[in-house]
Amino acid sequence: MRTSIATVSLSGSLTEKLTAAARAGFDGVEIFENDLLASPLTPEEIRARCADLGLSIDLYQPMRDIEAVPQEVFTRNLRRARHKFELMERLGADTVLVCSSVSPLALDDDALATEQLAQLADLARESGIRVAYEALAWGRHVNRYDHAWRIVEAAGHPALGTCLDSFHILSRGSDPRGIEDIPGEKIFFLQLADAPLPAMDVLQWSRHHRCFPGQGGFDVAGLLRHVLAAGYRGPLSLEVFNDVFRQADAGSTAVDAHRSLLLLQEAVGAAQLPPPVVPTGVAFAELLTPDAEPVTALLAALGFTRAARHRGKPVDLWQRGEARILVNTAATDRRDGTRLAAIGLASPDPAAAARRAEALHAPVLPRRRAPEDAPLDAVAAPDGTELFFVATADSGESRLADWRGDFADLPDARAPSDGTRIDHLALTQPWHHFDEATLFHRSVLGLDAQDSVDLADPYGLRRSRAVANQDGSVRIALTVGAAPADETLHAAHLALATDDVVAAARAFRAAGGRLLPVPANYYDDLAARFTFAEGELETYRELGILYDQDAGGAFRHCYTETIGHVFFELVQRDPGHQGYGAANAPVRLAAQHTGRLPR
Repeated sequence: MRTSIATVSLSGSLTEKLTAAARAGFDGVEIFENDLLASPLTPEEIRARCADLGLSIDLYQPMRDIEAVPQEVFTRNLRRARHKFELMERLGADTVLVCSSVSPLALDDDALATEQLAQLADLARESGIRVAYEALAWGRHVNRYDHAWRIVEAAGHPALGTCLDSFHILSRGSDPRGIEDIPGEKIFFLQLADAPLPAMDVLQWSRHHRCFPGQGGFDVAGLLRHVLAAGYRGPLSLEVFNDVFRQADAGSTAVDAHRSLLLLQEAVGAAQLPPPVVPTGVAFAELLTPDAEPVTALLAALGFTRAARHRGKPVDLWQRGEARILVNTAATDRRDGTRLAAIGLASPDPAAAARRAEALHAPVLPRRRAPEDAPLDAVAAPDGTELFFVATADSGESRLADWRGDFADLPDARAPSDGTRIDHLALTQPWHHFDEATLFHRSVLGLDAQDSVDLADPYGLRRSRAVANQDGSVRIALTVGAAPADETLHAAHLALATDDVVAAARAFRAAGGRLLPVPANYYDDLAARFTFAEGELETYRELGILYDQDAGGAFRHCYTETIGHVFFELVQRDPGHQGYGAANAPVRLAAQHTGRLPR
């Protein structure tokens, strides 16, 4: 289907917005009036610019507070409308959005609204323009789509139809099944947006917190199915008011927006994409560092062994059980510090995974490799982390193929063969990429997203949302939040699953490792909340082990010091526990911020 996006959904000047939309693959745009008013280009120049970019102008919006008003007010409104229709002719736009009135002068009189909208449509038809009437969720008297349709139907004017907006419909809790009773040719336009489900004023919710389909909690796909069943054949257009999107780069936002529409069309059967290939495990995590010594000391204390060396690059493979960490010392700028650079995802079909990623606009990364190196496909996640799709061996998905052949085993190196593995990875996202990252991991990787949670740290709330595959062998926690320039709060971390976190913590400390100290007040609170075996709580207090539990069981975990932009977590998870220790995040974040770790 044709795709469109409202210019209000993107940041920058109108020219920048149009360029970003075209480069992302959109077919058309909605011109938001404020963008036109602020542009130095004439309507004719904007029209030509859109034509040069291959964009149609599908809608001009909005026209506000028109209908159901006293006659003298309506006369002034018609004068205003005549000017807009002349402007639209110059612009080359043939459909105008008219929002249901929020004016205190508006009367609760459907007959008057019908009569005045018909007069407006008469004037519009003289200029070859159609009027799409939309029920705003906060409209003074008309705030539901079925009410707006009754007025349009009563008017019976060929130049008057309705505009359906998923936010206005779903935020009011309206039943979208009634959309199928509207003739498709009378649905003049469709605007799509998702949103989280907070408790707040609907106007504030609309103006600041909309997001692209698939990033929030609305069943936008369900609504779209009803719209298509009604016979709508126009473009799928995005109208998203979001404070973050308005400040982010227009190019990346437009790409994310178009990705959301591709995924939405796939969900309703209107587009066929390469099917998702869900990763079946974490093959490796790669750390890039200018100074290997503190990293390797930390890994050694965690029980890892340097098992192999890359045949042509300064990369060492450290391993314990099924957990594999690559230490890459190719970094040259010490100011960048140690960071998580790449994740290897075990995939039953890496080539197919790469095809889906490319179809959904994931940047495919060029890779410099020697002829004998494994031909690994890689894409960039929104935060810049490289994701490699790694083949699994026929003998079982826990034994990884191809990439391991790039490494030469070190003499007498024996990695411990216990049950250690990567439980999850926690990635801190740039503030303007959080929603994009959620959609990326869901759509490109086929992971399921859990509900978003808020984590309190000393400098405000941090949002976190986890994505995972069905069996939990791949878990990624995505986090974002405003915080001061304390690098420990912006670090990624790798959580290592262990069968006995107490033994693992003791072994780590005995090997010279340093665990994050936890305040005594935390354990006093634990004693009041949970019942422990004799001596258990004292052991946790001694080692700095945090504890949480839910209906699925217990979660015990502790943290290492931070090196550069990376730290580790030791995790003992009961099989039924699906969380990540969110209840303990404020304690961890506060402890990291105080910088009480000795250096």
